[in-house]
Amino acid sequence: MTTDNTRSDSVDPASAIADPIDAVRPDDLRLEKFLPYRLSVLSNRVSNAIADAYSARFDLTIPAWRVMAILGRFSNLSAADLVEQTAMDKVAISRAVSILIKNDYITRSEDLADRRRQVLNLSELGRDVYERIVPLAQQYENDLMGSLSTDERQQLDSIIEKLMARAQDWANRGLID
Repeated sequence: MTTDNTRSDSVDPASAIADPIDAVRPDDLRLEKFLPYRLSVLSNRVSNAIADAYSARFDLTIPAWRVMAILGRFSNLSAADLVEQTAMDKVAISRAVSILIKNDYITRSEDLADRRRQVLNLSELGRDVYERIVPLAQQYENDLMGSLSTDERQQLDSIIEKLMARAQDWANRGLID
């Protein structure tokens, strides 16, 4: 193991986390500065605030709304597609789909191209609810992003894209053995 602490641009970023046991001790973790924790808290706070605007009115949970939001953008998706799109747990997707079907917000049908596959779509009622919630969600986003300058918004978008690409890379190849 080298003791050179300088970083070269030719170093593979994945190798930087090759042996995290040597890099950080458990008591070095400051949770309030730990990026995954901070992103989770931010996501929960924003999702809960938006959910307050639609949950009682439309009898929707946060996972159910996320499913509806994806189906509002993309049609004919399977439950597996929803898991991929949302990065949510299969069980959470399954529960949300069951609730949405029960409430007539989505439909499930056989895929005409592959009869083994079941596809999900917003129902007419679901489309109506979706179209009523989207402006509320956009208002919350606009208010949240209003605290940033135009340059900061562009930087944030770029940073999020980079972090999402790295996280997807982890999902594809594994983070740490």
